[in-house]
Amino acid sequence: MKLVFATSNQNKANEIQSLIPDVIQILSLLDIQCNEEIPETQPTIERNASQKAFYVYEKYNKNCFADDTGLEVESLDGSPGVFSARYAGESRDANQNMDKVLQELELKENRKARFKTVISLVINGNEMQFEGVVNGVILSEKRGESGFGYDPIFLPDGYDLSFAQMDLLTKNKISHRAKAVNKLVEYLRTIV
Repeated sequence: MKLVFATSNQNKANEIQSLIPDVIQILSLLDIQCNEEIPETQPTIERNASQKAFYVYEKYNKNCFADDTGLEVESLDGSPGVFSARYAGESRDANQNMDKVLQELELKENRKARFKTVISLVINGNEMQFEGVVNGVILSEKRGESGFGYDPIFLPDGYDLSFAQMDLLTKNKISHRAKAVNKLVEYLRTIV
């Protein structure tokens, strides 16, 4: 069985491949010659993941899964959420995005937040979704050099290191993305 992961990042595709049975071959967008920007125009993380997976399924006639991730800050009514990547503008600048969140939280006591990843799997036109969430708080300043996105300002519950201060092995064990991927992998093992 061949399954497209709606990403151009071959490392992400290889990572998933290493977790699932060999009878399922993971392909990236590059493997199917999909070079166009896949639309992400939906108002929620769930619907964005679905839109991306169905785009590949319908346009390329390939079973596919796609993910979407967002940071949801409780006192900002769940923002930046689906707009996490371009919260401070279309440039998708991580530092500007973090600065905007920190500025908006300056006078707020509630700094609770969560990262959420949703994976949408489309096989033969049927969709299943898998969600991973990690709860934490937004720090008052950036800490750490690793990771990407909002990692330097996110402190997961039960830890005293931001995501950007953690080694990759630790982060990958507890992250929202890892939780969603583990659910996807468990499901894929039941269908082969």
